[in-house]
Amino acid sequence: MDAHALPDDDALHALAEQVGAALQARHLMLATAESCTGGWIAKMITDIPGCSGWFDCGMAAYSYEAKQALLGVRPETLTEHGAVSRETVMEMVSGALVTSGASIAVAVTGIAGPTGGTEDKPVGTVWIGWKRRGGYPRAEVFHFDGDREAVRRQTVAASLRGLLALAA
Repeated sequence: MDAHALPDDDALHALAEQVGAALQARHLMLATAESCTGGWIAKMITDIPGCSGWFDCGMAAYSYEAKQALLGVRPETLTEHGAVSRETVMEMVSGALVTSGASIAVAVTGIAGPTGGTEDKPVGTVWIGWKRRGGYPRAEVFHFDGDREAVRRQTVAASLRGLLALAA
């Protein structure tokens, strides 16, 4: 799949299947912590029969309060850096591993639009974090184009591609 093409459902499903095969081969369990995608990554994963062998849980944490309660994001992090930041996604992905039985996690936070963007963080700004238990978190910022659905689709695809790389 072209990294710049808007992924359709079949492309997302194929990526999720690849992630599942890689996780299962390495006996890794996955947790997702999603803000702007609202559980879409977990949905793609759970569309795959047998995913219970490699999917532990998914958390859709939109509000500051949910990010704090479910994922252990510190209030100071949200106050100082905002929900859409490297600092927040790093705490989200680490928190997903702390609060789950998973061995690998992905976290996403971003501005899908059509509103909510600022000059510093325009619509389409998305932070994605990945981490394996016992390892260091990695975060990357993306600037996706398109409407709300396009931004979210691209976020799901980038999240799955990053998991595939981390599980390799």
